[in-house]
Amino acid sequence: MYGADVAAADPSAGLLAAFRTRTSPPSTASILRSALWPIAIMSIIHRSYVLTSNGYITDDWAPVYRAARNFRAGVDIYNENFDQVDPHYLYPPGGTLLMAPFGYIDSEFAARNWFILLNTLAIIAAGCLLVRLFKFPLTSVALPAVLTAMFVTESVTNTLVFTNINGVILLAEVLFFRWLLDGRSSREWLAGAAIGLSLVVKPVLAVLLLLPLLNRQWRALAAALAVPLAFNAVAWPLVSDRMNFVNRTLPYILSTRDYFNSSVLGNGVYYGLPMWLIVALRLLFLALAVASLWLLYRYYRHRDPFFWMLTSSGVLLIASWLVLSLAQGYYSMMLFPFLMTVVLPNSVLRNWPAWLAVYGFLTLDRWLMWRWPTTGRFLEYMKITYGWSLMLVVVFCVLYFRYLDARADGRLDSDPEAGIDPPWMAEAARERASVGS
Repeated sequence: MYGADVAAADPSAGLLAAFRTRTSPPSTASILRSALWPIAIMSIIHRSYVLTSNGYITDDWAPVYRAARNFRAGVDIYNENFDQVDPHYLYPPGGTLLMAPFGYIDSEFAARNWFILLNTLAIIAAGCLLVRLFKFPLTSVALPAVLTAMFVTESVTNTLVFTNINGVILLAEVLFFRWLLDGRSSREWLAGAAIGLSLVVKPVLAVLLLLPLLNRQWRALAAALAVPLAFNAVAWPLVSDRMNFVNRTLPYILSTRDYFNSSVLGNGVYYGLPMWLIVALRLLFLALAVASLWLLYRYYRHRDPFFWMLTSSGVLLIASWLVLSLAQGYYSMMLFPFLMTVVLPNSVLRNWPAWLAVYGFLTLDRWLMWRWPTTGRFLEYMKITYGWSLMLVVVFCVLYFRYLDARADGRLDSDPEAGIDPPWMAEAARERASVGS
């Protein structure tokens, strides 16, 4: 008996088959799958079970659970003491309504575990959808590679340990891209609804609405605006202290805090930089983002909408985190679709400075040093900001040098629609698109 017959007769045969001599040489892909799947599975278990049970220095779940319970009981929600640095409840009334089902779980511990499970499953689903978005089969080595890369990052680890909703936000982002790039008008409504649900809770993906606006996908834009408006309209009369959200919570959200804030303004205030320098840095990064977005829009939107949309998303998100008043390190997980573009022939990420930047904003490494505490704190607090900043510089430089090379070769004059990719790169991109279709 061999194969399935052996496995049916002896349940241990399937496990023991991993140690048997192969009848043919294994492919590189099969070797990588064998290596990466155990690492991916154990990393998921470690982050979602072991580390979350231990907890860490902060707990994002406690104020959310308290608000959900208070909402159910009809008592005040927006009564935080903003003089403290503990996590505060900042979701709008619509977000409170969305989180209300967790208020019916009597145990905070049980509710937290269910929420961690929800986010873990959302991150795994986002990884699967990303693999399919880039036209790789789920049986390929791409899936364990993506899941491993996700779960070893600071962003995913701290999202689960702190018990934040970023995993669900990431899934909404991937669904937004999947349906927006589908090409069918009916899917545009779904894309807008997906990102709209994320905006009900937090506006971290709001800048991505510029993409359907530039692409004239009005259905997605309309749905993205209608969903949070509808949730907040329903929730508004159900919140006992709704005006406190406007008078107390909203001003705090719009203010700048000098702790757990990786934006240029947040770090500048923390280190006491002069305001003129802070403003100059913010304007510099805004200018880099605008120039990059123009090059992407001008030379890629029609020729390569997939590359245009996902690369532009990275530029928009990073620029918003650097330039606006609040950005936290674990927001970086929203860059996974952008980072996945490294597999594309014309990716802007195929260079070492890009991955030095990725190390800065995704690594779990701690840079605190007890012998030199001032230096260690600076490296630890600034590595995410430096990583985002370097990535924005990298994207601009790659696109700008492509533009200069295309202009020097006369490709812009002979065929303005040819884009700025060199011929070999453009041909490789066309071949990959034809294989995927």
